[in-house]
Amino acid sequence: RTPLSLIKSAAETLIDGGKDDPAVTRRFLEIIDKHANRLTLLLDDLLLLARLDSGRVELKLQRVGLRGAAQEALDDAALPARARGVTLRNEVPAELAVQADPERLRQVFGNLIDNAIKYGRPEGTVTVRGRPAGARQVEVAVRDDGPGIPAEALSRVFERFYRVDKARSREQGGTGLGLAIVKNVVQAHGGDVRVESAAGQGTEFFILLPAA
Repeated sequence: RTPLSLIKSAAETLIDGGKDDPAVTRRFLEIIDKHANRLTLLLDDLLLLARLDSGRVELKLQRVGLRGAAQEALDDAALPARARGVTLRNEVPAELAVQADPERLRQVFGNLIDNAIKYGRPEGTVTVRGRPAGARQVEVAVRDDGPGIPAEALSRVFERFYRVDKARSREQGGTGLGLAIVKNVVQAHGGDVRVESAAGQGTEFFILLPAA
């Protein structure tokens, strides 16, 4: 409800006379625009989760080279990474490939890398790695070197809207649904997801996907 509350408050300010001052008008219109965009992202994520829950997401499965898919997501994250001084590393072996929907895989990578940049260490490093996991699966990991996730929160990080640090999450933005989407998309591929973290030692998310 937060975006709606802020949009309504800004609109009321303008209606009550704020529109008579051009500087005030611009500031509150920017607030409305920003939180309307937040609301759009939230609705898009909720609709995707609803389709995943009902099995109505049709996956366009094909062979996808993992290193290239990871690099596309890392390239997408270059600007926010630069803003925090974060170094991005792609350590996925060139020969690894999975049977996946390229668009959904990019979404999974994007959410994990975005989280690693936001909640990792400023001027730290985010690394994407991969390795075979048996004959028919591939494991991909996204790691940051940030403060880590408290042990009591590890079992809940994939819950919808769950926030480890509510104040910091509000500051960083986002919908609170990114990791829930990661889990549901990976499971729709027949894979699995898990997380490992320790205080002061960073966080690493692992996803298992069918090998191509």
